Amino acid sequence: MRIAVVTVLVLAGLSSAALAKELNNLDGNGVALQGYDPVAFFTDNRPIKGNQQFQSKYHDAIYYFASAEHKAAFEKDPAKYEPQFGGFCAYGVSRGKTVPIKIEAWQIVNGRLLMQYDLDVKANFNTDPQGNLTKADKSWPGLVEKLGK
Repeated sequence: MRIAVVTVLVLAGLSSAALAKELNNLDGNGVALQGYDPVAFFTDNRPIKGNQQFQSKYHDAIYYFASAEHKAAFEKDPAKYEPQFGGFCAYGVSRGKTVPIKIEAWQIVNGRLLMQYDLDVKANFNTDPQGNLTKADKSWPGLVEKLGK
């Protein structure tokens, strides 16, 4: 009986994992952030183009890094550095949409890397950053369920 219960639990866990969807803003090669290094936003306070030589995959997205050190930092704690909302525009997500981004319209709010459609949209987001972030957090699971793979 115990073996049957364990087998059912294992199979249920596997099917749940198989059903988990991902939704990422990627280029045609599966690269996130238009090839920019996610760690650089935190360490260098600016976007820096990554190098294919230093790459890592996380949540079905390929990330490029400017250095081996940045790659190692990401691999140690990828959730800290990955862009929120799959790298889509955070303001768009707060409005229930997936919208592309411009790399220069980035910001870190509450330790989270947020991308925005452009600098004007970033300014709109920042009229109420906490409220818009809360709306985006609530909207994101539905978008992943609806549009994710």
